[in-house]
Amino acid sequence: MSAIRATAVTAAACAAVLTTALPSSAINSYNATPAPERTEVGALVATWDNDDDPTTPDRVDWVCSGTMIDTNTFLTAAHCTTDWPDNVRFYVSLDQDVQAGLDAAAAKYPGDPAAQANAVAVEGTAHNHPGYPGPASDTRDISVVEVPAARMAARWSYTPAALPTANQLGTGDLNSADWVVAGYGTQEAVRGPGGHTHPGGGVRMKAPVTFNALNPSWVRLGMTAPQGNGGACYGDSGGPNFVTLQGKRILAATTITGDGPCYATNVTYRLDTPGARSFLSPFVKLP
Repeated sequence: MSAIRATAVTAAACAAVLTTALPSSAINSYNATPAPERTEVGALVATWDNDDDPTTPDRVDWVCSGTMIDTNTFLTAAHCTTDWPDNVRFYVSLDQDVQAGLDAAAAKYPGDPAAQANAVAVEGTAHNHPGYPGPASDTRDISVVEVPAARMAARWSYTPAALPTANQLGTGDLNSADWVVAGYGTQEAVRGPGGHTHPGGGVRMKAPVTFNALNPSWVRLGMTAPQGNGGACYGDSGGPNFVTLQGKRILAATTITGDGPCYATNVTYRLDTPGARSFLSPFVKLP
């Protein structure tokens, strides 16, 4: 699942990376599998202007990952929804293969990014944490996209992810728990004549990861292959890291950053902290 990177680059830079990705599956090329059952996990799609006419969008792509946390709220990372041109519009897709959908839409609606986005996704409104970017101890790298619940339900069947209770990760047995990362991102680095590339992306995948460390705002997860892990990579930013505690699967944290080649560590933003819960409370009912 080295396709989930979750790097803390700007959304525009993330989009540039994805533009070069091959339309094949990821998260990574090792210990990862498709995740058609994780219907609450989606891709963040954007349209934006990339020429001298800002009145109409001329680019469309999926740019990050995320999770539905209630019927009209899609959770992702703030670095996915900031630093865009003024006319950016965000959409949420819960398709298993969003890249194939965009490819088909490009053929059906050539030169019409808005129509292409609407063919695979539902438009929403982004709300970034007002404190982003914060200090390294808590970057406040969290945002939500509010989408019309009726339109989402008309297109996809899903059960929103369960959020953790306050400080739940601080009281659970995280070492022995089962952890899974999911997202649409690219694969781990592949060396080629021009240097490293990150193939794949655009398909919802999942992979096991293992607990490394708990910090006040972060969960660090191992994604090394010899331990049977997969991992996150570019385009997995904002995507979910699930853990099963006391028999219940919860959305513990979101992918934010990690090592550049996407081989070793996924650094994820905790959702059980006072800061994360304070941001989320206006949008969802917290447990």
